[in-house]
Amino acid sequence: MWMHHARDGHPAGIGRRRFTASALGWTAAAFAAEAATASGRIKITEIETHRITVEYHDWIAYQLNHYYGPSQRTVYVVHTDNGLTGLGEGGSSEPEEVVKRYIGTSPFDWMGDENSLPLGMAMYDLMGKAAGVPVYKLFGQKYRSWVPTGSWTVSTHPRRMAQAVQEYSRRGYTWLKFHLSPFENIFDQIEAIQAVAPEGFRVHLDFTMGGTDDYMPALLERLSSYRVVGCFEDPLNENDLPGYVELRKRSRLPIVSHHSPLGATQEVVMRVADVYMLGHARIGSVVQRAGLFAGANIPFMIQNVGGDITRAMTTHMQSAFPTASFHFFCDAETWKTDVVMERLEPVNGFVRVPESPGLGVTLDRAALKRAEELRLPEQPRWIIRSRFKNGSQMYHLADPKQSLFMVRPDTRRLIPMSYASPISTDYWDDDGTPAYKEMFARLEREGMVLERR
Repeated sequence: MWMHHARDGHPAGIGRRRFTASALGWTAAAFAAEAATASGRIKITEIETHRITVEYHDWIAYQLNHYYGPSQRTVYVVHTDNGLTGLGEGGSSEPEEVVKRYIGTSPFDWMGDENSLPLGMAMYDLMGKAAGVPVYKLFGQKYRSWVPTGSWTVSTHPRRMAQAVQEYSRRGYTWLKFHLSPFENIFDQIEAIQAVAPEGFRVHLDFTMGGTDDYMPALLERLSSYRVVGCFEDPLNENDLPGYVELRKRSRLPIVSHHSPLGATQEVVMRVADVYMLGHARIGSVVQRAGLFAGANIPFMIQNVGGDITRAMTTHMQSAFPTASFHFFCDAETWKTDVVMERLEPVNGFVRVPESPGLGVTLDRAALKRAEELRLPEQPRWIIRSRFKNGSQMYHLADPKQSLFMVRPDTRRLIPMSYASPISTDYWDDDGTPAYKEMFARLEREGMVLERR
């Protein structure tokens, strides 16, 4: 853990921050300024930075470790001169020069923060506590008291996909998202899911902008016939805007756009998607886009990966924007423990918006210390062993440090693949056998192996 402390005056480059309200027609900045005056000007004096390790739930740890290995996050605890504490979190640690910009400033200088997403969360937590209001009131009127959320897993064997649906539906989720992988047959997965999914449960299919030789209109049409399939995210390359316009006309289910080459601006006017996803966008950027989405009456959602600090912030934001009505994801449901005392669990797919001042979550110092000291073994590289129904076998090397390969194997330019291939895959870990060592060495030389059986 390291800390930044206040020095005399403001850091270089910090002046008065101007916040421009979007087309939503509210003036949260004026409200915040009045609240700041009423509570006296507060100043940030110290920022604690904690790098933590995250434990996955036991039932999902096997597949998540094979994709990503142990997951780490950074938690920020921000202190002010009047004794308030604000919380934020992010995947990677912000550079020291970014963190230093906040020291000596007021949290209210960071309305519509475009500097840092995790530290922006902490600023809003502090502003809400200083003003005595929940964070959503810093954005405007509340449009919904319960916000839809979804759960997440990785593409794996159909049996494990069915288990994910059973686990999450028991915990109050009604949506499950995963990135399709051509190492598994998507229809085998969907049929396994549909066999166990309760009525009303839906899957959110993320195509990660393609990378296979599938003809997307036909593939989406076939998938749409399953009652459990709910929407399609990024089915085409992000730059194929005319293709999206045409595909949207042909799809019976919503097309969700995450990777927007024009920053979710002109694409919205072109109507390339039914729903937009803002992933890891800084708070000020979300506010700006929210006005555009509201003016066009287009649903959107926020996807920021994190624990319950992140889930709380996302819930507040989505409650205050008129069309932020689509289910959001943050992956907190994959964590066994967290660093706050409150767990924002869903009921029938919805999370209640906290009403206490700030984000509505409280730091658990003991849990934070444990997570900071936790050391989990690294997942070594392993062999992806795939079997086709005609008897052929295919082998690749998987590396958790290059997890994109699991959903976009085309990045290695080895072999064309399809989401609909008659294929099934298992994970071959080092079992100490000569066969494993021989295949591992061969894959390092050849890149992949395809054999007839």
